[in-house]
Amino acid sequence: MTRPASHWLLLVALAIVWGSSFALTRIAVAEMTPAMLVAGRNAIAAAGLLLLVVWLRRAWPRGPQVWRFMLAIAVVGNMMPFLLISWGQQRIDSGLAGILMAVMPLLTLVLAHFLVSGERMAPRRLAGFLIGFAGVLVLIGPTALRELGGRGETLLAQLAVLGGAVCYAVNAIVSRHKPASDPWATSALVLAMAWLLTLPLAVATWPIDTPAVPVLSPAALWAVAVLGLICTALGSVIYFTLVAAAGPTFLSLINYLIPLWAVLIGALFLGERPEWNHLVAMGLILGGVAWSQRRA
Repeated sequence: MTRPASHWLLLVALAIVWGSSFALTRIAVAEMTPAMLVAGRNAIAAAGLLLLVVWLRRAWPRGPQVWRFMLAIAVVGNMMPFLLISWGQQRIDSGLAGILMAVMPLLTLVLAHFLVSGERMAPRRLAGFLIGFAGVLVLIGPTALRELGGRGETLLAQLAVLGGAVCYAVNAIVSRHKPASDPWATSALVLAMAWLLTLPLAVATWPIDTPAVPVLSPAALWAVAVLGLICTALGSVIYFTLVAAAGPTFLSLINYLIPLWAVLIGALFLGERPEWNHLVAMGLILGGVAWSQRRA
């Protein structure tokens, strides 16, 4: 079956939305703890989507089964990976974190083979995913790869980011099996659940010398607002729409496209000149993505 253009457009849009969140997160965590940031972005996203759902009169999910799935998604797809990755990125370089996160499509491919009907791990698909993973390694460079391992907090940070990748892979499978429901209402309720679950940890990690309403710089305020409304709220709606339409294996390609978007941001807006390895990596990643999706 030929992949519809709408699937590719949604995938690229999600890569842009989620890929822009890393720079915003770096700005925000300079003035707040990871738990405070996760709770804040989820609160903004949930409030904005809930108002929009009421205004648009979207249908609310019904039935205990879909609510159980939404709770699982709030835990595995939002709270846990957000906290694990935010904590880990405070202690390891973003390049190493990118390599660890690039494991997610391969994990999703294996899980989908056993747990999702019609998502068999065909040799062409596995070959395409391995080519894409090789592209991520070339893009980030051997220096980051040599940092794998270590001990103490460094090793724990790597395991935390890897745990976030595992959470995202599991969440893609869970989301695929979720009973059908409106993506806008589902996103709003999932984010509200994730906010409620994260709130106690945010309060527990609130610094003693920080007032009840922290005074943030304009840059941090904008970062949290954009993270909430665009990266979290809009990203969640695109995510649920795409995983229902295209399946978890196709969705997992997002972790190959996000590093490419980071390089393009640097070239287009920061005046950075792509190196030779960037161009080689771009060819490998795009070639791997195309090969994994080619018709049998």
